[in-house]
Amino acid sequence: MTFNELGLKDTILSAITEMGFESPTPIQQQAIPYLLDNKGDLIGLASTGTGKTAAFGLPLLNQIDTDSKNTQGLIICPTRELCIQISKDLSTYSKNMRGISVVPVYGGTDIVKQIRQIERSAQIIVATPGRLLDLINRRKIKLGEVEAVILDEADEMLNMGFKEDIDSILEKTPDYKNVWLFSATMPKEVARIAKNYMDDPFEITVGGKNETNKNIEHHYYIVKERDRFQALKSIIDFNPNIYGLIFCRTRRDTAAVADKLMAGGYNAEPLHGDLSQAQRDRVMQKFRSKTLQILVATDVAARGLDVDDITHVIHYQLPEDVENYTHRSGRTARAGKKGTSIALINTKEGRKIKSIERIIKSQFDLKKVPSSNEIVETQLSSMISGITDAEVDSSRIEKYMPMLMEQLEDYSKEDLIKRFVAAEFNKFLSYYENSRDLNASQRSGGNDRDDYGARKRGGRDGGRDRRDRNDADKQRFFVGLGKKDGFNHGALLRLLCDNTGVSKGDIGKIDILDSFSFFDADKKETETILQKMQGIDFEGNMMNVEKTKNRDENRGGDSRGGGNKKPFARRSSGGGGDRDRSKRSDGNRSSRRRSYNN
Repeated sequence: MTFNELGLKDTILSAITEMGFESPTPIQQQAIPYLLDNKGDLIGLASTGTGKTAAFGLPLLNQIDTDSKNTQGLIICPTRELCIQISKDLSTYSKNMRGISVVPVYGGTDIVKQIRQIERSAQIIVATPGRLLDLINRRKIKLGEVEAVILDEADEMLNMGFKEDIDSILEKTPDYKNVWLFSATMPKEVARIAKNYMDDPFEITVGGKNETNKNIEHHYYIVKERDRFQALKSIIDFNPNIYGLIFCRTRRDTAAVADKLMAGGYNAEPLHGDLSQAQRDRVMQKFRSKTLQILVATDVAARGLDVDDITHVIHYQLPEDVENYTHRSGRTARAGKKGTSIALINTKEGRKIKSIERIIKSQFDLKKVPSSNEIVETQLSSMISGITDAEVDSSRIEKYMPMLMEQLEDYSKEDLIKRFVAAEFNKFLSYYENSRDLNASQRSGGNDRDDYGARKRGGRDGGRDRRDRNDADKQRFFVGLGKKDGFNHGALLRLLCDNTGVSKGDIGKIDILDSFSFFDADKKETETILQKMQGIDFEGNMMNVEKTKNRDENRGGDSRGGGNKKPFARRSSGGGGDRDRSKRSDGNRSSRRRSYNN
């Protein structure tokens, strides 16, 4: 099947032909004809990198009435980066259409400029939930004539805590609209949206639900915890042409791993929420242009990252939620290409691999961390290939040849090779000369308390959450915001994870009351939370967080007194609505001579 057979307008076909599109991907083959011929709801389930943007973008453009300036299509996505990418793709698909306007709406940039664009014309709006809801509340975006709402990466949006925002947005759209939901996985939260806001949706599944791309090979390595970074270096060195993405759980780990790699001479940089937007844009531009070989990122920062030709995704640490593995690994093997997903686990994490295998319906291959001899041979072979494959412009070096031949005439071919290798690889060879075996054996037995299955079931003690058994390790915190401020469970969780680097697993019970809230977190994160959560803006309120003296004192009400007073939140002067909540998300070896520091 070709795109010419799908029934798209000639102006769209000419544009995608110029882009080099030939045959539609499986999700495109099934979704585009249905959406062109039917006025109904649709659920499209396909792994990341299978062409979902064109699957919904082309039929949406096909149905836009260019004579009307009203907003007819709304695309909601989780991150700024994905919002920009979708907008660029739609603009490219529609470059031969007259009178079409696609406006991206996201936080971290001038809201006044976005309002001007919307007021001129915005037939299609591509938006992140927080900024979109802000503009709706300001009455700058009107959704009364929206005919199609697309939820892209729906599972990621819900995983990021946007559930309440999505509900609020969908409630403001017409009843007659069509909802097109696209997702890589189908957790129960996505199923709930389908049930509440869709009418007998047509479902398309490419592969099984939650399955990963079949072009991805899944490998895992078992190492001792202390050897995790050394194993990472060995894997990178064994793949000298790697163009890779390394995932860590927290900002702290992301920065630490990137710093160690850069100190060792690797062409690597971090992408996490502590970077400014300008820094994130600079790093992403370098990675997209392939001047940066290795990107070390958190899950949130890398959401929406759409980069072709990534050869390897390395899970330095497995994700907290098993479903996130699908999104991580889906950054490789895009557009029909092949890729490798590598997980580093310690001796107690074997059950996590089994849990992921059940979800993605693919098997992992247990691999051995390469030996020093294997790594050195691979590096030498790669270096020689680079030399033999290099194009030689004799005219530029001809005048230097007599001098070179004179200086080298006393050396044999073998001597020259040895000296050349020594000059290029002495430090490298010294590093691996006395290296030890980093492979470890997996422990047996039921001692892995960080088991995904146990977490999903709420722990092993009769369904009680594991966190409730560790209250002695938790600190109770007070927040001077509550339901009256629009504050909710998802917002608090998102703000904590995005601004402090604390993982969801370190956050315990959350209580949202009318005028204030409480939450528990691991005591070891107390100083980080107190420092990083001060002055955070939430919809115009400056938020402070304080420790409570006794958790039980606060369960029944505000132990501080003052009724509904909110001394710890004050109205900001800068118009906090300008800041999209997705902005707070983390979203962010050319040299062969390295200093191999442990």
